[in-house]
Amino acid sequence: MDTPEDTTKSENRYVLDAESATELVRITKQDAIVTKYMGSLLPHQVNPEEISTVLDVACGPGSWVLDVAYEYPKVQVIGIDISRNSIEYARARARTQGLENNALFKVMDASKQLDFPDNSFDLINCRFLIGFMTAEAWPNLLQECMRLSRPGGFIRLTECDDMGTTSSPAFEKFTAMVYRGFRISRRSFSPEGKSFSITPMLGKFLKDAGYQQIETLAHVIDYSTGAEAHMSMYENWMAALDLLRPFLIKMKVTTPEEIEELYQQALAEMMSNDFRALWYFLSVVGQRPL
Repeated sequence: MDTPEDTTKSENRYVLDAESATELVRITKQDAIVTKYMGSLLPHQVNPEEISTVLDVACGPGSWVLDVAYEYPKVQVIGIDISRNSIEYARARARTQGLENNALFKVMDASKQLDFPDNSFDLINCRFLIGFMTAEAWPNLLQECMRLSRPGGFIRLTECDDMGTTSSPAFEKFTAMVYRGFRISRRSFSPEGKSFSITPMLGKFLKDAGYQQIETLAHVIDYSTGAEAHMSMYENWMAALDLLRPFLIKMKVTTPEEIEELYQQALAEMMSNDFRALWYFLSVVGQRPL
């Protein structure tokens, strides 16, 4: 049974407006693309026959939770997110898909102690937390994940260092502003704010928290013109860049006039016949010692 949660003491730190309908649609589509190019729902180290409970941190509209719940009906999958709109939408999707028995969603702030007992989960999944985590908050989150992991349980962190390497001058200038904004707001690990620089830190986070058997797996999406992912990623960035504008203006790295011109130019260049682009992201998996 779903119960109301008190989030009055929690602060939504998402860079993008997680309560907006545009962001719900965008992240739902992005989740599908990312899952496809990751190649599998679960890390290869995890035997689905040997797990019973899974946690997805910052689950958004719940796509990964619902996919796992559908694929593995004997596994209970729980998604948490600070966004009430995202959780309500995820619950509605679970009901529509007939998955409410093993796909559960709770409003919860991932930057605070999570309301679960010790040793609760066989797998904890965390994907693109860079959108709300400050640099200093990561160690506490990983310690909390270690508390919740069962002995022998796994954790997977998936993050990116940028929004893609492209041939578009306007897109590159726009995203350079994003990286500077992340640096100013203490979300980035880049000394000069030239990228997010989060992926080199993931293994250290897991090691410092006490995880072992740490492995990495790189992924890439080609969204050049003519590539399979071109239009879906074009639509993704079209929405994301638009939603990023208030953050960039707040961080004082641009002006409304400059960012509007860059936005329109980036969209035009991304649709040109010679547009080339790759988006790299990295998964790091660790295991709690037996």
